[in-house]
Amino acid sequence: MQQQELIPHLFRTEYRKIIAVLCRQFGMEQIEVAEDIASQTFLTASETWGIKGLPENPTAWLYVAAKNKAKDHLKRNDLFQKKIAPQIKNSSSSELQETDIDLSEKNIQDSQLQMMFAVCHPSISSESQIGLALRILCGFGIEEIANAFLSNKETIGKRLTRAKEKLKLEKVKIEFPGENEISNRLENVLTTLYLLFNEGYYSAAKDKVVRKELCLEAMRLAHLLTENENTDLPQVNALLSLMCFHASRLEARTNDDGEIILYKDQNTDLWNKELIRQGEYFLNTAAKGNKLSKYHLEAAIAYRHTQKEDTVEKWETILQLYNHLLQIQYSPAAALNRAYAISKARSKNEAIKEAEKLDLTGNHLYYSLLADLYTNIDDEKALHHFQQALLLSKSAADKKLISENIRHLKMK
Repeated sequence: MQQQELIPHLFRTEYRKIIAVLCRQFGMEQIEVAEDIASQTFLTASETWGIKGLPENPTAWLYVAAKNKAKDHLKRNDLFQKKIAPQIKNSSSSELQETDIDLSEKNIQDSQLQMMFAVCHPSISSESQIGLALRILCGFGIEEIANAFLSNKETIGKRLTRAKEKLKLEKVKIEFPGENEISNRLENVLTTLYLLFNEGYYSAAKDKVVRKELCLEAMRLAHLLTENENTDLPQVNALLSLMCFHASRLEARTNDDGEIILYKDQNTDLWNKELIRQGEYFLNTAAKGNKLSKYHLEAAIAYRHTQKEDTVEKWETILQLYNHLLQIQYSPAAALNRAYAISKARSKNEAIKEAEKLDLTGNHLYYSLLADLYTNIDDEKALHHFQQALLLSKSAADKKLISENIRHLKMK
């Protein structure tokens, strides 16, 4: 991998780990310092590697650089020495200057989980909790978070700044919450992981439709939750099951040029059977207890999608699962997918009626679905909807796919 590709890749995978460890070490009140150190580390890497070439182990190089920058900060920051150092238990000023920044795999994992629960503190709103977790622990840009919340960058930026200040004011500690507190914070932790996986599975980025590293990171963090007895709960296992089922089809979702391949056109031989088996295991584990979450239903839908046969019975089952899911929690994506399921289980005409009721005029997927449904029924309307979808789509891969559909339709 070339430097121009490697540094952005490492930024997405390692930036959040460095921040989590530094915040755990210095406390939530030093969150901006942690972000600055992490950012400076990557800036130094870009400058140094551009002159000297890539190191033998780029990740290890980043960790050493981050450690050194953190120690330099401690040594030169008089304010830190006088006001923050005394708050760090059993640390004298001289000891603090030689503090080891532990970037071992176990400490990174512990720091990320503890930081995630700290950020999901009830003193700030749910939207702020999720946004801050996506920013600090998942490496999302402000624009990506704004897309996730259907908001704008200015609103998100102000929201995150206020949330950080609130967490400092409340002196929120970075530690794993007690058993009674877990239930108050877990739902937003799961939402964060869900959004992280979704951004990887279907990215809003302009240059890449699938970002596998985000999917893998979300799955890794979900695995950590299942390994802790206090968070090894049905909804956690259901979410991990959902991720496994979706991840099983990642290799089949794009071609060699990175272009999206629709579900109906995927090469099923590329589906990962081991991930499907893991998904089944976690879904069975999630069946314990009597609480049915949206993750249970979405995992059941994703499981049905791993079945290769294309039968009316399969799609009728999927349709009923979507009906139940929308009763629990409405989402535009689920509503659109339900309309597609209707077309497969019942008829295109019935699906068109249901889809048009949604009136999601700002969503390119809405127009793409209508275009697909109208194809061979009213090609003129299908072409109009494809053109609307093209205007609204953001990623190059989406634009190319839609343009191909328009070309084929015009050639009929």
